[in-house]
Amino acid sequence: MPEYTPSALAMLTEFFASDDIEHTARRTGFVKRASKITGKIFLALVTFGVWSDAKTTLAQLAAKVTHVVDHLEVSPEAIHQRMNKRAVAFLQDMIRQAFTKVQSLEKRCDDGLFAYFTKVYLADSTGFGLPESLKETFPGAGGSAAQAGAKIQAVWDYTHSVFAHFALTPWNIPDQKYIDHVVGLARKGALFIFDLGYFKIQAFARLAEAEAYFLSRLNHQTKIFASVDGHVHSVDLASFLNTVEDTIIEKPIFMRAKELVASRLIASRVPEAIVNERRRKARKNAKKKGYTPSKAHLELLAWSLFITNVPSTIWKTETVIKVYPLRWQVELIFKSWKSYLHLASINTKKEDTTLCYLYGRMLLILLNYALCPQMRQHLWLKKKRELSLLKLVRHFQALADRWMQAIFQSELALRHFLKRACETAERLAVKASRKRQTTAQILRESLSQHSESVELAAAVNA
Repeated sequence: MPEYTPSALAMLTEFFASDDIEHTARRTGFVKRASKITGKIFLALVTFGVWSDAKTTLAQLAAKVTHVVDHLEVSPEAIHQRMNKRAVAFLQDMIRQAFTKVQSLEKRCDDGLFAYFTKVYLADSTGFGLPESLKETFPGAGGSAAQAGAKIQAVWDYTHSVFAHFALTPWNIPDQKYIDHVVGLARKGALFIFDLGYFKIQAFARLAEAEAYFLSRLNHQTKIFASVDGHVHSVDLASFLNTVEDTIIEKPIFMRAKELVASRLIASRVPEAIVNERRRKARKNAKKKGYTPSKAHLELLAWSLFITNVPSTIWKTETVIKVYPLRWQVELIFKSWKSYLHLASINTKKEDTTLCYLYGRMLLILLNYALCPQMRQHLWLKKKRELSLLKLVRHFQALADRWMQAIFQSELALRHFLKRACETAERLAVKASRKRQTTAQILRESLSQHSESVELAAAVNA
């Protein structure tokens, strides 16, 4: 069995074993006098207590209290009464504490894919509906969507396997607006990979100014420019691509914010079946909104379009196309939240009750992923295998009731449980060996070929 460094296990053990939970419960007003339902018991109920089954009832939660704390009985009504605004404030504070503790851990998980970058940030959001009672606090997207809804805005630091940013927002705040918060993370040498929903030239300009890097798909409505004989001219992208015979093309371009933002445009031709499906969806969406898609838009759907300011000395043209699918890592994270952490399965009606369960799930997310960097690092260094985030969360979910029991036992017992859970996860949460390469394997192969080409060119020109 592998020997674990103490950082992550010690942090989680201390999180549950120290007096910080009860201090926070009193400071936020959740606990004012001696009570059967302490801060620790309540926190355990809204995290581990409902993890095994999203439809866990209050009666079942009450039964779990008796199971984990000897001679203690509480009623379902007592638990429900404690789900109030003070409980919400208590859980919010515990989330902030957990996030700070996770950020302080040693967490380098270097698999050699991004040696040129100080950080690699994958930014995305996931949304879910909420009961109508929350429509004032968390307004929905409008239209035919739910009247109330929320998003979690997450920035996943791929190189360290931690969340660099983790925030709950109303659903009606668009990603294109929220990107202004995300680029606040920019430091020299950091790489940001964005979904198309975050496309904002002013944000890319801020990243470039900070000497950071961006990779994004290109919004088809964006005006682009090229330098010809020292003069900057607009480019009709659809017309230009109609003259291209190759399957992949690169062109240096500019995008205009207050200043021109230099970028590489990479266009990759899409198989005909996918093109036809894209166009069908574009026409359907346009019809729904009452307009007709332009000819240029339909022509551009024959291509996957990417923009980046990462120099060609670091990424050759083909590598850019192979890097972008890495963004799906964050989609898998969201899938784990909804499939195994029940993020979008809260069936309550009242505002405070809903928020207690919601913040409990958010806290559970942070506690689960605190153990991710260490396992990912060990698997890669010792076995050259990749960690499956979905399998990892599913593994911990199967241990939810045992984890809940362990936090009410001794520090040593909790630490032993966590250590054994991690050791078992290294067998059960590894990505399966298969003929089809993973995104990381494809990217590693491309980077290796690029490195060999650079070394060959240097030798020839020596």
